[in-house]
Amino acid sequence: MLKAIGQKTTTYIFTLLMAVALVVTGCGGSNTGGSGNNGNAGKVPATDAPQSEDTRTITHAMGTTDVKGTPQRIVVLTNEGTEALLALGIKPVGAVKSWTGDPWYSHIADQMADVTVVGDESQPNMELIASLQPDLIIGNKLRQEKVYDQLNGIAPTVFSETLRGAWQTNFALYAEAVGKTAEGEKVIADYDARTAAFKEKAGDKLNQKVSVVRFMEGKIRIYLEDTFTGIAFSQMGITRPDSQQNYKDTFVEEITKERIPEVDADMLFYFTYETGNGKGSEMEQDVLKDPLWQSLNVVKNDKAIRVDDAIWNTAGGVLAANLMIDELYKIYELE
Repeated sequence: MLKAIGQKTTTYIFTLLMAVALVVTGCGGSNTGGSGNNGNAGKVPATDAPQSEDTRTITHAMGTTDVKGTPQRIVVLTNEGTEALLALGIKPVGAVKSWTGDPWYSHIADQMADVTVVGDESQPNMELIASLQPDLIIGNKLRQEKVYDQLNGIAPTVFSETLRGAWQTNFALYAEAVGKTAEGEKVIADYDARTAAFKEKAGDKLNQKVSVVRFMEGKIRIYLEDTFTGIAFSQMGITRPDSQQNYKDTFVEEITKERIPEVDADMLFYFTYETGNGKGSEMEQDVLKDPLWQSLNVVKNDKAIRVDDAIWNTAGGVLAANLMIDELYKIYELE
């Protein structure tokens, strides 16, 4: 009887050990064979996820930055950069406020619903930017060089070099950074085609010499070649008066009221930078009432035309550039 009990016990232990072995083997097989299947089922397929071949090394004003895949949460720190993203069909999660507007320029306000304001170009809000968890930050060396390292610590950061008038160069950089180079090239090509068409249609009307003047708080400025209007005008064949060809700077020439005669031309566009304190508008009215202004041939001939500061200068991006062409077609009476 004891022998029988011993045999049963041995059989029971052997069966138990085999069962345990099967469980262990089964678990091991499940982990090995199932981790790939279950993992793939719960994640974006490898072909869709950012891989090493999807990483673009972007060369920019501060060096190089690796940008993986297609950024989905972009923070942009310049007004012209905001326009670039909108033109590429991208709404940023955060953007610096427009220089004028509450908080956006009127020509982009309807496209900026729910976008978080992250300060202004001169003083972006670092904590707010970080809280948005961006996967790409687009900025500018001229404006934010001192905080580049901080920004780059939050997310990959790409900076353009300058903000004078070279929006097309900046636009190409931004398009590359967001992975839309081809789309960006089309936007530029379409704009170039519009400027070429304007130049062709304007014909002899381009013989008119054109001045561009801006009024600001305590300042009168003549805007020259290396500005938003200047670069656009160069493409369209619009030229400046001979009297403005010998200034030392190619950006702006700041003048006093005594030098108002220097702005005379066949046609003159003027705009006013008004921040809300009334000082810019005050300067405009002061100059427009001045006898020297009223004695200008361009004023007497009713060819001094007030235009919008945001469109013609401050916004500085592709959307504003196209709106300016629209206005020029009307001013030059072209179809």
